[in-house]
Amino acid sequence: MPPGKITSITAQAHDSQRVNLFIDGEFALGLSLTTLAETGLALGLELDEATWAQLEAAVAAERALSAAARLLAARPRSTAEIRQRLGRKAFAPDAIEQAIARLDALGLLDDAAFSRYWVENRQNFRPRGANALRDELRRKGVDRATIAEALAATDADPDGEAARAEAVARTALRRYATSPDRATFERRLGGLLQRRGFSLHVIRPMLAILWNELHAQPDAQEER
Repeated sequence: MPPGKITSITAQAHDSQRVNLFIDGEFALGLSLTTLAETGLALGLELDEATWAQLEAAVAAERALSAAARLLAARPRSTAEIRQRLGRKAFAPDAIEQAIARLDALGLLDDAAFSRYWVENRQNFRPRGANALRDELRRKGVDRATIAEALAATDADPDGEAARAEAVARTALRRYATSPDRATFERRLGGLLQRRGFSLHVIRPMLAILWNELHAQPDAQEER
């Protein structure tokens, strides 16, 4: 749409928070009331090339913000995740950064809070060892210091990691109970626990306990 005079600003039929902008009698674009106010648009205003470019950039940032909000409505996400997902949707870098800045200002993007959420969610529903949690958060773009802070509570409980490893192992125990020998049992179940991010110093005593439980001899019956 070339520059020209704003001839009409009308409310959108299905969204009271958005309006349609018409230039020289033709529909130009839709935008939010917030963007309308921030850009100072009004009836009769003449838009030159520079102003039109600024308006297009503002609308692009608005769309990126809406897309990011939908992503966050599904679940909390890291800043890097949002940046990556918006990039996949072909938003311009400037629009992405403006959207991220806005979300940050609103308190909707917080890598520390996201990391705590991720750790708590994993521990409650799909237990993981600290190594796996650290790797997952690193792949989501969270920095080392923030990850360390999120894991501090977990690491502070020396028995917590062992308890989570035991919960995972016992859930899967039936699958490995028929292993032909101890070495095979430890390799198979130990491999599962390692993939879940538990350390060897937690896994080894756990495997010994479970193997002994599976092969404990029943007590001799007392003579009557």
